[in-house]
Amino acid sequence: MDTNFPEARIVNSGEIDLAVYEQGDGPTVILVHGFPELAFSWRHQLPALASAGYHAIAPDMRGYGGSGKPPAVADYTVQKLIGDLVGLMDALSIPRAIIVGHDWGALVGWQMTLLAPERMAGYIALNIPFIRRPPINPVTYMRWKLGKDFYIVNFQRSDEADRQFAEDPRRFIDVMMRKRRIKRDRTSARKGKLKPISLLRMLETGEPAGEALLTDAELDYYAEKFAAGGFMGPINWYRNFRHNWKSTRRVAQQVQVPSLFIGATDDIVVPHKLIEAMVPFVDDLEIHMIEDCGHWMQQEKPDELNTVMLDWLERHYPAG
Repeated sequence: MDTNFPEARIVNSGEIDLAVYEQGDGPTVILVHGFPELAFSWRHQLPALASAGYHAIAPDMRGYGGSGKPPAVADYTVQKLIGDLVGLMDALSIPRAIIVGHDWGALVGWQMTLLAPERMAGYIALNIPFIRRPPINPVTYMRWKLGKDFYIVNFQRSDEADRQFAEDPRRFIDVMMRKRRIKRDRTSARKGKLKPISLLRMLETGEPAGEALLTDAELDYYAEKFAAGGFMGPINWYRNFRHNWKSTRRVAQQVQVPSLFIGATDDIVVPHKLIEAMVPFVDDLEIHMIEDCGHWMQQEKPDELNTVMLDWLERHYPAG
């Protein structure tokens, strides 16, 4: 286990308690994890940021780890998730912070640039680019384009995934957090499209594909936390796609917060065309791609990621 990972403290965000891990002093950087992760996913970034003169904060987000897990789907809207971050900042008397988001955390961060930009000094998005609000319900589009087995579609009206993931959390995390080389079929390769992902089918395979990214001790840590907390809360984030889409109908889709996007060349989740498509909608944007890296970049290429983040931070928000 990484001995640099700090102990949690509980901070009330105004609505729920958040388990918060922090290191260092200086300008505040808040690290927002995705699915199926924890604040622990930032264990390589917290000490690097602290050593560079930043106050690094990583909460277990709503529904995860040691944080509150309200029962209703409506408790996990993007407004609630942003509200937790704003409430955390208020509780710690932080007027503005640099936000760093990965996976679902990146989606929350991009929406925060639109809904609460006054609380953001800057934004760093990992893996997931800014995606402009579509003209139709995104779940309807995903069902039509990617099929009912696509994991986000499957999550909507069934608790099948909640139950199956919880039956063996250690195996689920082991299957998920692996390095996989990107695979495209011949017809889609030229267009940069990826094959739809079914997490339930991935679980059905024998030996998990790809190279394991976690040590046994790290895998045990994740498994223990998800065995205790389950997967209903984390999956409820996905069950608010329709609400989030409807509730942001009148929100201008132009990001004015200075932003850094860090992508990975072997990310099986994000087609490269989405990265290119965001450029006109982010006023102040830098893009950096990490080579030979997949979706879990904080844990797969931590040193390279830290170097890229710190270079941007030092140029935009120097610590000293």
